[in-house]
Amino acid sequence: MVLEAVMVVVDNSESSRNGDYQPSRFEAQADAVNIIFQSIVQGNPESSVGLMSMGGKGPEVLVTLTTDPGKILDGLHRTKKNIMGKANLAVGIQIAGLALKHRQNKSQRQRIVVFVCSPIEEDEKKLVALAKKMKKGNTSIDFVFFGDLDDEATRKKLEAFNAAVKAGEGSHLVTVTPSSKLLSDQLISTPIVAGENASAAAAASGGGGGGAGVEGGDGFDYVDPNMEPELALAIRMSLEEERARQERLSKQEKEAAGEGLGSVPEEGESSGAGAAEKKDDKEGKKDDDKMDTS
Repeated sequence: MVLEAVMVVVDNSESSRNGDYQPSRFEAQADAVNIIFQSIVQGNPESSVGLMSMGGKGPEVLVTLTTDPGKILDGLHRTKKNIMGKANLAVGIQIAGLALKHRQNKSQRQRIVVFVCSPIEEDEKKLVALAKKMKKGNTSIDFVFFGDLDDEATRKKLEAFNAAVKAGEGSHLVTVTPSSKLLSDQLISTPIVAGENASAAAAASGGGGGGAGVEGGDGFDYVDPNMEPELALAIRMSLEEERARQERLSKQEKEAAGEGLGSVPEEGESSGAGAAEKKDDKEGKKDDDKMDTS
């Protein structure tokens, strides 16, 4: 994968408490952040990831660019205690952009990944102007839009921002609907985690360009195991665990159904037992007759 510096912006507004994404919107983000971090640093050891929040009392840089997963986990843990208020998208992106400008390795490509699960109150024109500014600075912006998907105003603003910032590569808008799958599992096959190969593969197969989700397959539709063995192994283990869980559930359901039938003997078994008893009675009677004649 490309050499890049990535700032991940999480939405820790009051809306992130909602439990429509397992186990909650914020916890779902935290799990997804770990997956994104792993895919970036495993794809290129010289890439780095930072973390910031855009809710709470205001946007805050939690972790500067790093390759240490422990720092990212600590930042997420601290943010969990600061869930409140509203999301400040524009200010959050601006601060993330400043953090990227201070990266030590100037050859790293600049990218910002923003999780949005709450209403966006900024004016659309203001957001479009910011998008053009970020594009001019060669910074790509990826959005993970989930949560209040019925909020057409927020959707329209994100689409307008994406259209203004999008260049030849990068800057994706991924919409993730609620399901039994984890948010991180649905992001694995998207360009945000799998890179540009995901977009090309989706286009070749006739897939849409906006939605996200892993619907069937072996999990390697967009990940080359030869190029990214560690990420492929993580995906394989996740899929195997899910299959094992489904098999256990299926087995338990079958056992429960079997116990409900009870131990009712079949007709063949019942008639067979009766025939055996009659046969024993006849043989016993013959023995008694023989003893009488003697």
